[in-house]
Amino acid sequence: MATDLLLQAILLPVVASPISYYLGKKYGSKSAWFSFAILAYATVAILLAYQRGDTGEYYNWFPISLSGASSSSVLSTVGSFGLYIDGVSLPFSVTILLLCTAVSLYSVPYMKHRIYEQEGLLGKSEGEKEPKENAKTNSRVGLYFALLLLYSTGMVGTVLATNLIELYFFFEFMLVPSYFLIAEFGYGQRGRISFMYLLWTHIGALLMLLSFLAMGSLANSFIFQGPDALNASLIVGKLIPWIVFGIIVGLFVKLAAVGLHIWLPYAHAEAPTPISALLSPAMIGIGGYVVIRMLTTLLPGAYAEIGLGIAVWGVLTMFYGGIMALAQDDIKRLLAYSSISQMGYIIFGIGTYTANGLEGSVFQFISHGTGKAILFMVAGIIIVQSGGLRSIKNMGGLSSKLPVTATCAMIGFLALMGFPETNGFQSEWLIFAGGLFNGSASGSMASIWLIVSILAVISTIITASYTLWTMKRVFFGELKPGLENVKEASGYMLGPIIFLALITILLGILPGIAVNPIVHTIGSYNLP
Repeated sequence: MATDLLLQAILLPVVASPISYYLGKKYGSKSAWFSFAILAYATVAILLAYQRGDTGEYYNWFPISLSGASSSSVLSTVGSFGLYIDGVSLPFSVTILLLCTAVSLYSVPYMKHRIYEQEGLLGKSEGEKEPKENAKTNSRVGLYFALLLLYSTGMVGTVLATNLIELYFFFEFMLVPSYFLIAEFGYGQRGRISFMYLLWTHIGALLMLLSFLAMGSLANSFIFQGPDALNASLIVGKLIPWIVFGIIVGLFVKLAAVGLHIWLPYAHAEAPTPISALLSPAMIGIGGYVVIRMLTTLLPGAYAEIGLGIAVWGVLTMFYGGIMALAQDDIKRLLAYSSISQMGYIIFGIGTYTANGLEGSVFQFISHGTGKAILFMVAGIIIVQSGGLRSIKNMGGLSSKLPVTATCAMIGFLALMGFPETNGFQSEWLIFAGGLFNGSASGSMASIWLIVSILAVISTIITASYTLWTMKRVFFGELKPGLENVKEASGYMLGPIIFLALITILLGILPGIAVNPIVHTIGSYNLP
């Protein structure tokens, strides 16, 4: 049954986590292949579960019968938990697992370099060979891959959850390993930055939880997916504005919407680069998934009323993130601000309250996922191969030394700016189509929608500016002094970015592979 496969995709990484730690302590970076195999299997399991056509299965939280419980009992209200796959949860979960799988191999040389750097084993003498792995460094490698597996479980569990309490559990679960990955392996003031990340995202999660508790209490159930899902019509009353506030603000913290974004440039810039390639392309977009589920499934009336406000917030986020990206010299910080701008596209699409807009937002998670993961991985290659260089003004001419890396970087940048024949183009035109549909409709708000939609399209000029300008400064022109000995990275690092670049082009040429399941599910929401 599908649930067997979905359950395996969730539980196997958890069970494998301590094994990965043990293998890391014993075999060092070679143990990465174990984590790779677990994550690859989880990806295939998700795809097979959807292909079989089974939606999921549900379980009681407690090993006791609830048949005798009163209707007001907490046990009867909590209900069951389960795992649910459809055309919305499929692209989110598969994108997350594909990125985790790619990162597991990419991490081998990068994390060896980072751990050696932390242990003071690099740069002791000119021309010194890479130090050998030892018991201490192996233990650190094992810790990294164990945390990576747990992190993948938290992210995938969030998008497959069927119960509000279950969703909150996985939402918080993914926060813990990501916090330790930044605190243990990050750069700069990683202790302070990881705590800032923990504090902001935890506060957002608590706001979300309060809204969940209010909705569950009103509807006498916390199940929001499947045959026993709560009746959304029961969620009425004076608490509705506060419920909507908690969901929007709590989850927009995760999406790094402008005004709630403070934590993101620090956390994404100072995290180890493989984790930046998950924080930015995978984790923050999960907030968009939860917003879509909550608004379309549980609060459709409120969704229609606040759509324009969400869209305006999205446009402001696009402009702010793009303008700030233009001002950055640190390549990772530039990519972090770019992520804020890209989340603005998702927010705008959600705000349109149209089928096209929502379909584009879900597809934008995929296109941003592959494109931004490529770019963070490219930044990591430059950092490792150049001895830690992150300043763009000190880069230049690197295409002559890194031709494969430069080609993949161009594909990633083109996807962000929505260039035709990349998946970014397919997602962006759907998003803008949703906004322009509202602008062409009859009604008093049509002209406002038209203005907001035009501004959203104009923001793509800023995206094109910072992407092409960065590409020019990093890879073209004369080779800067000190970069003469830079060379292409190993297959561990190049393989994943080539793979993601091919997916970026494939989904740009054949978008139906991803769009068809999305359209099938969102079409059932009865949106304009």
